[in-house]
Amino acid sequence: MDLDVHNDLQSSVRALTLRSPDHRRVGPFVVRYHPDWSIPPANYAIPDEGATPTREDIDALVETFRELDRVPRLEFLPACAPEVEPALLAAGFTVENRAPLLAVVPGGLLEPKPLDGITIVEPSDDAEYHAAAGVQHLAYGQTGGPTEGEITWLRTAQEGGGVAALAVDDKDGTPVAAGGCSVPVDGLTELCGLAVASSHRRRGIGAALSAYLTTAAFDRGCRVVWLEPGDVDIERIYAGIGYRRVGEKADMSLQ
Repeated sequence: MDLDVHNDLQSSVRALTLRSPDHRRVGPFVVRYHPDWSIPPANYAIPDEGATPTREDIDALVETFRELDRVPRLEFLPACAPEVEPALLAAGFTVENRAPLLAVVPGGLLEPKPLDGITIVEPSDDAEYHAAAGVQHLAYGQTGGPTEGEITWLRTAQEGGGVAALAVDDKDGTPVAAGGCSVPVDGLTELCGLAVASSHRRRGIGAALSAYLTTAAFDRGCRVVWLEPGDVDIERIYAGIGYRRVGEKADMSLQ
């Protein structure tokens, strides 16, 4: 894979954050902030490459999160800024999670098993975007309807050169899975928000939808599609269609 893995991936996430009108710059950190989407995974800081934060930098970062009414969190690749994790630990942060990062390039994608009875479409109106976000909202353990932030993310991805997709059951048109690939930065896009309704899991829908999203991203000119699998079982699904480990990400927070 012709990819400076850590720096390219981290730089693409940082660049996408900097495009948002709601981001914050705090010392050697950029804060990703969603006013209409309060869940922790949608709000976090990213260190600059090679950052060496002082205690004052970290205190200012925490204060910014408190002012925004968000949990102080960071998601980053330790290899890009080795001194950040020790500094955060010394300031009282803890590691929430360490996860592998997977990626695939054109020519590396493998075809999943054929899928019967399910049609995959790209949302084209408000109802379809709402349906796709609704599947994600419930599949990730939330109740009620989707938030405006969830709907906006899918629409922004689709309209910005990324991909949004919705899978429906051919029997009755019920939305059963959804996901997207983020707005590309320098040919890199993140496949994220992949969700399958509990009633339709273990049928190969996740693999089929992931392959669809990846192929669509390549067709739009992306050179790398990457993702963070939720657990080992999910990693196996992606490995089955050609994704391979390329790095590790750390999630850290201060409660």
